Amino acid sequence: MESHPHHPAHGRDESVEERADRRWSELLQEVRVTQTGVQILFGFLLTVVFTPTFATLTGTDKIIYVVTALLGAATTGALIGPVSFHRFVAGRHIKPETVVWASRFTVVGIVLLLATVTSALLLILRIALNDSAVPWIVAGLAVWFVLCWFALPVWARHHYPDRSRDMPD
Repeated sequence: MESHPHHPAHGRDESVEERADRRWSELLQEVRVTQTGVQILFGFLLTVVFTPTFATLTGTDKIIYVVTALLGAATTGALIGPVSFHRFVAGRHIKPETVVWASRFTVVGIVLLLATVTSALLLILRIALNDSAVPWIVAGLAVWFVLCWFALPVWARHHYPDRSRDMPD
């Protein structure tokens, strides 16, 4: 079966611009999910320093807190980056390139989110359990996040063929 630029043998019947619009909409939905969690976590982190318990933290726990808060701020920046990027380049007819850059910001944001959540768990569990098992628990959860957020998607990417290669440009 011969494919036509507007009637591909596999995939969607969409132009480059339509594909960019669809991918942009999908990306925004993904960013909304991660942004909500990050905003709640970061907002909580910002209030911790003002609680009476903060003064009782050890020096190590205060360092973990500061690192966690900085990671939360960096995560917020990366996940808001796609919106800012789009706003500054809107109307320049570079939507496909904008989607690529926004996707990169999002991946960086997810990596930073992994670090933020891991660091927050370390701090919380050190205080809650005060147990030598805490690093092992946090490491196990970090492995779980890596599996869910990175390893399985990378596996699927390599396991299933890229059908877009069958479509003409």
